[in-house]
Amino acid sequence: MWPRTRALSVHALTASGAVFAMFALLAAVETAWSWMFLWLLAALVVDGVDGPLARRWEVTLHAARFDGVLLDLIIDYLTYVFIPIYALYASGLVPGWAGWGVLIVVPFASALYFADTQMKTEDASFEGFPGCWNMVALVVFVTEPNPWLTLVVALVLSAAMFLPVRFVHPVRTRRWRPLTLAITTVWMVLAVVASWGEFGLPPLAAGLFGLASLYLLLAGAAQQVVRG
Repeated sequence: MWPRTRALSVHALTASGAVFAMFALLAAVETAWSWMFLWLLAALVVDGVDGPLARRWEVTLHAARFDGVLLDLIIDYLTYVFIPIYALYASGLVPGWAGWGVLIVVPFASALYFADTQMKTEDASFEGFPGCWNMVALVVFVTEPNPWLTLVVALVLSAAMFLPVRFVHPVRTRRWRPLTLAITTVWMVLAVVASWGEFGLPPLAAGLFGLASLYLLLAGAAQQVVRG
């Protein structure tokens, strides 16, 4: 009984991300952007820990009735794509035609990517950009770039979803894992600080946030180059 209960608790943990998604959506509708990102970050933490727990407690063996992968993908599309992209447009950071471009291209490309049965590589990295638009959106909120630059980045990353370019999984990719976990932790801490502080960061913290974002974006491709 205990293994089954433990396995079901992992599904419950994953499903809690849907509640965080709802809270984030309500915050977004009320233009409470700081709270929206705090709820999205809570969902991101859940997404980071439920997978290792599922593998350790053999969820597919003891609680096979519920498809944890499908559950995870449903919630991830809400918290990684749908809500953050809505926020970019509704906040006014990407208005007008640039905003419409993001609204159309990103959800469309992400829907196809999330249905890709070959999105993971043999080393548990991602084949193509993994649709982490929640992280991209937070960087946009912190840096407030030109809307057309945001659109260009969105188009490039949307195309990168379907290219043979690797992106590290912060928890599962074994190569450089200690460094990746350390940088991911720094990114998460600074993300919480930025969200709580209405997206303002001191210069040093902003620089670290930018460097951590670039590492998470480029580390997988760097591993491909180093590998040969």
